[in-house]
Amino acid sequence: MPELSRFYGIIITMFFNDHEPCHFHARYGDFAASVAVDDLRVLQGQLPPRALALTIEWAAQHRDDLHRAWEAVKVGSKVAIEPLR
Repeated sequence: MPELSRFYGIIITMFFNDHEPCHFHARYGDFAASVAVDDLRVLQGQLPPRALALTIEWAAQHRDDLHRAWEAVKVGSKVAIEPLR
């Protein structure tokens, strides 16, 4: 499970050989959610409202990077994406 980014206590990861659609996983404390890259909707789980807003803001800024990471992770490569600033 490669870590792509970390900011404000939120950890963003993708799993090797994960199922479609293209998505990432966000963890914040005891909370976790998977978020679709294309439309930034929560597929599963939940995050507190502020953590979710920060996660969506970050993902909107890095949508192309997330698509590249999805392809890289599928072949076992690790990718880093800039955190939210």
